Amino acid sequence: MGTKQFGGAPEDADLRRADSLAREIFSDVANKWAFLIIEALGAGTLRFSELRTRVEGVSHKMLTQNLRMLERNGLVDRKVHATVPPRVEYTLTEPGQALRATVDGMCGWTHQYLGQIESARRRFEV
Repeated sequence: MGTKQFGGAPEDADLRRADSLAREIFSDVANKWAFLIIEALGAGTLRFSELRTRVEGVSHKMLTQNLRMLERNGLVDRKVHATVPPRVEYTLTEPGQALRATVDGMCGWTHQYLGQIESARRRFEV
């Protein structure tokens, strides 16, 4: 699948269209690992091993894939230091920081309504 290019046309930013660039970007970043990585990097620059510790349950492969996707979309900056062994650090870019505000809102929403969601799930399963 090739990368769509944003030409400034309204249909490219329309999430309702299956072929829109906006939908592709939304699909990339709207997953649990991306959200958790963005949340973790919100505190500052981290190395891969530090990220893996902060994002409990993520596999090496999933963390690598999501970091590459976030870097590809310009949300994360990857800096390699010429040391032995190489040291790699990840930092949120300006658009990544802006997205973090949305992620923080989702986290706040989850905390606020967790009890109601748990109750609804119990009622549903009866």
